[in-house]
Amino acid sequence: MASKDEPLVLGIETSCDETGVGIVRGHTLLANTIASSMHEHARFGGVVPEVASRAHLEAMTPVVEGALVEAGLTFEDIDAVAVTAGPGLAGALLVGVAAAKSYALGLGIPLYGVNHLAAHVAVDQLEHGPLPKPCIAMLVSGGHSSLLLVPDVAKDVISLGSTVDDAAGEAFDKVARVLGLPFPGGPHIDRAAREGSGTAIAFPRGKMDDGTLDFSFSGLKTAVARWVEAREASGQSIHVPDVAASFQEAVVDVLTRKALQACKKYDVKDLLVGGGVAANSRLRALAQERCDKAGVRLRVPRPGLCTDNGAMVATLGSDLVAAGITPSALDIPADSSLPITTVHM
Repeated sequence: MASKDEPLVLGIETSCDETGVGIVRGHTLLANTIASSMHEHARFGGVVPEVASRAHLEAMTPVVEGALVEAGLTFEDIDAVAVTAGPGLAGALLVGVAAAKSYALGLGIPLYGVNHLAAHVAVDQLEHGPLPKPCIAMLVSGGHSSLLLVPDVAKDVISLGSTVDDAAGEAFDKVARVLGLPFPGGPHIDRAAREGSGTAIAFPRGKMDDGTLDFSFSGLKTAVARWVEAREASGQSIHVPDVAASFQEAVVDVLTRKALQACKKYDVKDLLVGGGVAANSRLRALAQERCDKAGVRLRVPRPGLCTDNGAMVATLGSDLVAAGITPSALDIPADSSLPITTVHM
């Protein structure tokens, strides 16, 4: 239950192709409104930065106003504005940051520029309450595959490992294209895999036992493409569900093993999984199975909070306010390569 003494924070997310606006009071979600330009990118087989930026410009005002209506609030009720300042697509970030600055200046309220990845960690609090201190967070999305040690999401996030090439979500998109499945690939591979066998094809597991907490999915993506090409060249049929399931199993096998390696190495008993790929049904199931065996408590937000959204930005903004963090200056930049260790700009 939210206290009326807690500030109302409006969060703006424009790091990629979703214009998301959320409103929270403390860790209570009041509104989470999203306009996606995904359909505009589908024909290109991937996100086009210029198209995304234009879509954010067109959607910003209606989405903000829609969030206020959903929450039953007016602009005068808002106490602070939080915005994704990075990482992400430079042009897309600029739209959100400029809008947030305008709202903060016009309303005379504090501005908080926040890290997109830290926001994916913070959002779980809307569903499962305050984060354990510390916890291990695994963030998997189209642009990121990261393992983090999180002593305090508002102040201290430590990178333990990340992708050295393709992120998990990027690999899903590229393999989907090879299999003739629509963009974005993640949901379509997940759906197709339910009719196939994850052990049908022995695809490689990159960096599985290399002693690091880094990830690599480029070799796996290439292995799938070469397997499909070889079958086509020899005139053999391709059972898409088996390929999808075997590829998916390789990805989630590596992700969950590395995550539990991190938990063991740092003696942490709480694992949080976030980001768009966290909506994958097989990842959620395997993570739960392996966490149960290892005595690790698993936290995964509901799918609607895993993908990019304004609620996660508002939640991290609320945490910053509660921690007494100094607001951002009105001249903060948008930083497309903002490191995860920089939670707040």
